Amino acid sequence: MTLDATLILIALTCLVSWLAWRNPRLLQRLMLWSPAVTRGRQYERLVSYGFVHADAMHLLFNMITLYFFGGLIERAFAGYLGVAGFVGFYLSALLVAALPGYLRHRNDPDYRTLGASGAVAAILFAFVLIQPWALIFVFFIPVPAIIFALLYVGYSIWAERRGKDNINHSAHLWGAGYGIVFSLAMEPRILGLFLDRLFDP
Repeated sequence: MTLDATLILIALTCLVSWLAWRNPRLLQRLMLWSPAVTRGRQYERLVSYGFVHADAMHLLFNMITLYFFGGLIERAFAGYLGVAGFVGFYLSALLVAALPGYLRHRNDPDYRTLGASGAVAAILFAFVLIQPWALIFVFFIPVPAIIFALLYVGYSIWAERRGKDNINHSAHLWGAGYGIVFSLAMEPRILGLFLDRLFDP
């Protein structure tokens, strides 16, 4: 199984983000903005927001993570979903990650969000289920995947409650949860595999 779907998603996201940086009207049209969905019925924004990013660093971080873990999950899911199913998983993760924040702020004209972080979190946490003790390099520091997952969830909950930055931590949490639920619904035996590997590194 090649990384075709993963690489296509990365290339498409980079292209759309780059075009949106050059054309602010395109950026505004694709990001998730509550009034456009609630009153304008532009429901495609619940997915299109994941293909635009705030800046190059935002894009780079998400796409590097997608590159390293997307291919692994694409291969792991290949026998169950095929290429189209993997893309469907990614796009549905964008939707699931965005919905709670949108519903909470659907009447707030100041609510906007963008970036692929929710879908990337879904892929990352699907990987954690399969390889809980694999090393993830965080700023060049090796961290076991399960430890990273716990720290990631804890920090996201804390930062979401604190609410003092412009990062959509809710999307990270819902995306991560969706990655776990989707994986287990697709193949319930993954839970047993996870527990075996967790307690026998």
